[in-house]
This record gives sequence, C-alpha cells and structure tokens, in this order.
Amino acid sequence: MELVFLAVLILLMIISLSSGFPVAFALPGSAIGAIGLAAICGYLFAGDASAYFAQDGPVQWLTAGVTNFRSLYWEVERDTLIAIPLFVFMGIMLQRSKVAEDLLVAMAQLFGPVPGGLGISVVFVGALLAATTGILGATVIAMGLISLPAMLRNNYSKPLASGIICASGTLGQIIPPSIVLIILADQLANAAEQARTLRAADYKEATGEFTMPAALDITSASAGDMFMGALVPGLILVGLYMLYILITAILKPGTAPPVPYTGKYDRQFASKIGIALIPPLTLIFAVLGSIVTGIATVNQAGAIGAVGAIVMGGYRLFEPNKHRYTPLLIAIGSGLIILVLYKSFDLNIKNISSQRDFIGVILAAAAVLMLIGAIVWSGWRTFKINDTLVGVMIDTAKTTSMVFIILIGAAMLTAAFRGFGGEQLVREFLTGLPGGFWTQFTVVMIVIFLLGFFLDFIEIAVVVVPIVAPILLADPAANITAVWLGVMIGLNIQTSFLTPPFGFALFYLRGVAPLKVKTTHIYKGAAAFIGLQLVGLTITGFFPGLVNYMPNRTFLTAETAPPPVNPKLQFCIENRVFSEYANDETNIRNSIAKARDNDFSVLPDEYRQPLIASFDLAENTFDLVAQVNVVAAELAAYSLEFKPLHADMRKLRNQLKSINNILEEARKKHDRISRNPATTRPQLDSLEVNIFKLEQELKAAEQIIPSHWDEASTAYQQLAIAEKSARLAYRRNVDAAYQALQNTLLVIGQRNDLARFETPLLDLRLHIESAASIDKNPESAIEKIKSVESRLNELAGVAEIKSKLSKSRRALKGDSPDFTPDFNDAKEFHRQAIDLLNLELAWRSRATALLDELNQYDNAIKTNIGLRLQPRLTKSQAKDIAACQSSHRDISLNF
Repeated sequence: MELVFLAVLILLMIISLSSGFPVAFALPGSAIGAIGLAAICGYLFAGDASAYFAQDGPVQWLTAGVTNFRSLYWEVERDTLIAIPLFVFMGIMLQRSKVAEDLLVAMAQLFGPVPGGLGISVVFVGALLAATTGILGATVIAMGLISLPAMLRNNYSKPLASGIICASGTLGQIIPPSIVLIILADQLANAAEQARTLRAADYKEATGEFTMPAALDITSASAGDMFMGALVPGLILVGLYMLYILITAILKPGTAPPVPYTGKYDRQFASKIGIALIPPLTLIFAVLGSIVTGIATVNQAGAIGAVGAIVMGGYRLFEPNKHRYTPLLIAIGSGLIILVLYKSFDLNIKNISSQRDFIGVILAAAAVLMLIGAIVWSGWRTFKINDTLVGVMIDTAKTTSMVFIILIGAAMLTAAFRGFGGEQLVREFLTGLPGGFWTQFTVVMIVIFLLGFFLDFIEIAVVVVPIVAPILLADPAANITAVWLGVMIGLNIQTSFLTPPFGFALFYLRGVAPLKVKTTHIYKGAAAFIGLQLVGLTITGFFPGLVNYMPNRTFLTAETAPPPVNPKLQFCIENRVFSEYANDETNIRNSIAKARDNDFSVLPDEYRQPLIASFDLAENTFDLVAQVNVVAAELAAYSLEFKPLHADMRKLRNQLKSINNILEEARKKHDRISRNPATTRPQLDSLEVNIFKLEQELKAAEQIIPSHWDEASTAYQQLAIAEKSARLAYRRNVDAAYQALQNTLLVIGQRNDLARFETPLLDLRLHIESAASIDKNPESAIEKIKSVESRLNELAGVAEIKSKLSKSRRALKGDSPDFTPDFNDAKEFHRQAIDLLNLELAWRSRATALLDELNQYDNAIKTNIGLRLQPRLTKSQAKDIAACQSSHRDISLNF
C-alpha cells in the first residue's frame, strides 16, 4: 500500500506544479497531503497510523521535518547558505547600477571590429554577469534587453543573436560564484554523508570489518570546492561559444559582421574602457581569487562581492563631478594600506609585544575606518539615488526567501518520499539496471534533463539530488567525487534550460525580444549552442580531472593541507616515489653509501646506532619496492579475471539484501498487525503468503551463487592481503629509515638554541640559594624552574635535562601540606642538569661538522624515502598528487 501513497505524493506534486501553484508551497503541501492521507487510512483500515509507511511513520516524519528545519538555519556546517543573499545582492546591485551595461558597451567597442566581435563580447559579458548573479531569468532578461537590440541593429543573424543571448544567460548555472553551485554543494554534502554510510555498510558486509579504510572514503563537496571544480568546465563552454561565433562569422560574414568603432582609439577611449572593465573584473577576480587561494571562505568572498558592488554602484549612479570616484579611491587606498600593514606587522591584538606592533595595529585600525567610511559613503549614494539600495535589498530578500522556503519544502517532500519507500525503490531500480554505474548515471542525467524543461534549478537541486546522489556516490566501481557529480548536474541543468520547446531561457528571451524575432529564430539559434553544451558535458564527463584538479590542488597547497603520511594520499604518493626510485636508483644508492662513510663516533649511542641502522633500511627500500611491484602485478593480473565474477556477485548480493530488507519489513508488519485485536484472519493470511513467497525467492536467489565463488574470493583476498602487507612493510621501512636521520638533524641543528639556556640554568642556582638562605620560601625558585622547563619543551633531545630540573623543583615543593623543602637535593639535581647540558652542548658542537654531509643526504632522500615524514608536500609534489587524485579509480574489489 505504501507504493499507492507514493504515487499519490508524486501525483499531488505534479498537479500542484502544473496548476501554477507556487513551488515553495507545492512541495511541502504535497508531502503533508500524502502523509496525512496515509496516516488517516492506516488508522481507519489497519488500526495503525504507521501501517502504510515503508519505514517509520507520521510521527517520525514530523520529527524529521523539525530536524530538517532546525539544521537548515542553525547547523554550523551549513553556514555556506549564508553566501546566497550576499551573491544575489552583488549581482542585482551591479545590474541596477548599470555597471553590467557599461561593461557590455565597453566590450562591444573593444572587440566590435573583429568578425563576430559583438557576439563574442556578449558571451564574455554574459559569463561575467552570470558569475555575479547565478540566476537564469535575471541574466537572460538583462542580456536580452541590453544586447539583442544592439546585435540586430548591426545586422546580426536573428537565430545567432538569439542563441548567443540564451546560451550566455545559462552560463550562470555553472560559472562561479553561482547560487546553483552553492545549493548543489549543500545538498551534495548531505548526500555524501548518506553515501558514506551506505559504502561503510557495504564494506562491513563484504569484509566483516567495522571500520572502512580512509582511502576508500567518499570525497565530499563544499561550496568552495564546487566553485573551483566548475571553473574550468565553465571556461571551456565560454571558449566553445566564442570559437563557434568566430568561425561562423568567418565562414558566413553576413551572420555576424564586424562593428567598426566610429570614435578614436585615444587616451579618452582607453580611460573609458578601463573604468568600465577594470572595477567589475577586479571584483570578480577578487571574489574567486580569495576562494581559490584560500584567503577567504565562500561567505567571506560573498561579503567582499557585496561590498565591492556597493562601492561600484556608488560611483556609477553619482553624477559626474570631481568627487565621483572619491569613495572608490579611498576604498582602494585603504585596502592597499591594510594589505601592506598585514605583510609588515603582526596585526593580532593578542600578540602585541612591542611598540612597533602597537603602531601597526593603530595604523590598521585607521585604514579600516577609512574603508568603512568609503563603504558608508557609497552606500548612502545608492540609498539616495533612485532608491537603488532599497530596491536591491528587497529583490535580494525576495530571492533569498524563495530559495530557503523551497529548501524547507523540499526537505519535507524528500522525507515523505523516503517514508513511502521511494528512495529504496529508486535504489533498486538503478542498481538493477544492466551496465553498472554509467547506465545509472545516464538514466539520472536524462531524468534531470527532462525535469529541466518544467522545474527551476532550485527544485531539481533540492528534490532530485538528495534522492539519486547518495546512490551514485556510493558506487565504488565509479568512485566519483561529489564535486564532479555536482558539476555534471549543473551542466546538464544548463543544457535543459536551453532546449526547445520548453527551455526556460527561451521563454525568458521571448518575453523581452522584439516581434521581428520569431520563436522559430530563437529555437534555431539555441540548437547550435545545445550541441556545444553537450560537447562540454561530454568533455567534462570523460576527463574528470578538469573538475577535480583545482579543488585537490587548492586543498593540498593550503595552510591546512594534510601531511604526506595521510592514508588517502598513499596510492598517489607511492606511484610518484616508485617512479622516482626506478629513474634515480643509482643516485639514491650513491647518496646512501656516501652518507654511510662518515665518522659518526661523535654521536651518543642513542643517535649513532639508529642512524647507522637507517642506512641499511634505506638500502632495503629498493627490495621492498620490487616486492610491492611483484605482488601488485599479480593482484592486477588476477583482478582482470576476478572482476566480472565479483561484479556479478555484488549484484546478486544487492538482490539478496533487497529481498532480505523487504522480508524483514513484512515480518515486522505481520508482528505489528497480529497484536491488533481488530485485525482479521484474511489480512494475516495475505501477509503470511507474501512472507512465504519472499522466503522462497530468497532461497532461489541463494542457489544462484556460483560454486567457485568462495575459492575465487579467497584467492583474491590472499593476493590483496599480500599486497597490503608488502606496502605496509615498505612504509614502515622508509619511515624508520628517515626518522633516525630526521631526529639526528633536529638535535644537532638545535645546538645554538640549547646554548641559550646556559645562562638561565646557571641563574636558577642563584634563585635556589637565595630561597634557601633568606626566607626559606621556594615559590620564586619553583616558578623560575617551571619557566625554564616550559621553554625546554620546544627543543628535542633534552628529556634528561628536563627530568633533573623537574626533580629539583619537586625537591622544593611536595604534594603533602607538611612537606619541608630540601634545598640540598634541589641544588644537587640542578647541578646534574648543568652537567647534562654541558655534555649535550659538547657533543652537539663536535657533531656540527656532520651537518653538511647529513643535509646533503637529507636532500637526496627527502622527496622519496623520507617523503611520508615531511610536514607537507612541496608545491610541485602537490600538483602531481592532485593530478593523480583527480581521476576516478575503481575500488569495487574492496567491497
């Protein structure tokens, strides 16, 4: 029966949407109606309000709804949604203040003389305009009103002009910063968590292990990752559009003729172009650049964009006079001052330790006040002139409210869909399709493409993505990233909005185009750009590195980048270093031999013996690598034979799991209904017959398991364990080989730092003697000893010195109230600490002669044998590892 109410839910949604009922209320209304009807029918006909739910019931659904509402507004992890009103404000302000219009005119004058130059300018400005709003309707309408008349006046082909505008307007779906990408990131982050749970359960079922290795985890998505992932595909689309226009203009000159500039290319022209181009371009690059470089979060970048749009709107709306650009100049100047001060001073108030730091903070505060003054001045202008600021804020509030209400409604609808078993139904349908992931993915993309004819991007992102994304992300055979999936969905939605006869972009343009531009012109013009978008979609699908590389590179080069020992990096790191071993084995061995020939007698045993042993370990690396390569080759060869059998078995296991789940639910329902006195015998008989059929179906499915499965699986597991053991042996070996060198270099290199403790340690003797001879109060001496101990914690190899100081301190202060300080013991332990310090300084001074040789050895092995123990990857290494991780690697044999 739950499937009946699932159909009711879908039918209610279709009716409400097709009748023109607002989406924000159609989604939750459909959910409430279907849930209420199912609960009432269950209560009336089965005596249980939860009887017609596949899982949970109306109370649990209501609880989930409250949880979804709270998480939408109060969960810290979802604070990325705050960026939505900021970016919307930025885009609307640039449109209302006509900064975008100036940009189009300037680009047209600059590139107009080139064949197709006006069309290319429209694409360029459309991309920038899309990057500021991300709202399809606003961009298409603005471009239609601004650029379509200009192209028609200059004898552009009506289909080509229409296609250029529609295609440029839809770029807002994919070019960052985009609202679409923010919402997709939010939904995909939740979907990745669900997919992670599904994959972990699959791993446990397949291996019996409770913890899934980090290397098999799913790569989630943040809004910043989505922005960086979509950047290259977006630029590819822009490049394809421009190339098509240029080729068309060359082959068919009459369709896109040059538009010669009638004025002079003088200083005034350059000034005009610079004023129109530089500020908005700088703003957009500042927003994206701050995200890409890790300087700002998405929210902070949105705030930068909103403030920058206010400043630009302030000078654009103001009447030309000598003070027109004053706020802009003040803002730029104060920003540069802040940047210089940031580079020159420590501006953290908590870290002020000198008059210089204090002066730096005061100057920075003054510069910030100047910046605030420029922003307030610009804001006052936008408020007073044509009521622009109020209008922008109202439009921003409307758009943001629409987005958040739809998010809440979609969460309610998705919970209802799951409650009636819809998600399980979708999963079974997709996983049952022949062809694996790519068939599933293709079906999902076709559905999203068709839905794009009727639904806006927000509805698709918040209704469809939470249902299908966990299924696609959990598939270990494809092992896709959430960023790649989000970008592919964004490109797909963009294509569907352009496709006749229902594409939204076409309707928007039809609403503002003059009558001489017929609907057939718009359809014909859009067709060529649909083809280009499909080319872009195909390129992105076949080359996932175009999407994944930038997020990976930014992550691995950021200040918070994981160290090379991180488990998720090992596959790519070992690919890199194994190649280096193969290409540079002779040089590495020579470096080991050269380092071994040094005289290490000056080192204490605790450093000398591990260091000498480390040379043998370093030599052993090449044998261990060869062993890894052998077992890896054996595993790869057997995997080719085993993989088809494993795929069939995984499919059968999913089938068995599905039958088991249905059988379990049927048994629970039987138990629940059997306890109800109102239940009739025919109702129980029907359930029992269904349970019997499911049990027989389960037995029949179990009979299909191949007889040689256990033998083949065992053989694969043995090879996989052998490879894992070989890799672990290699990793332990190189870590031990480099750790001894690292420790030795650190200790010898800190000789001068340790020497600075001679005077403080000698002074402690005076404090102890003073406490002993004057007032018998050791508190001052205890505090001094603690201070020296604390500072010694920053150095390596001084544990014995710290131990003696600690004993000296404890001799002065015991744990019991009647403890009597023993000043003689304190002095003796302090003397021993001094002796140890002198011994340490003596051998470290002699050992400094080894530093050059050891540093040369370190330079020879730190990028290979010692790479895992480095604090972070170098930029070159990070690029290589990012490129390696950008490809989707099949890991299904682990499940």
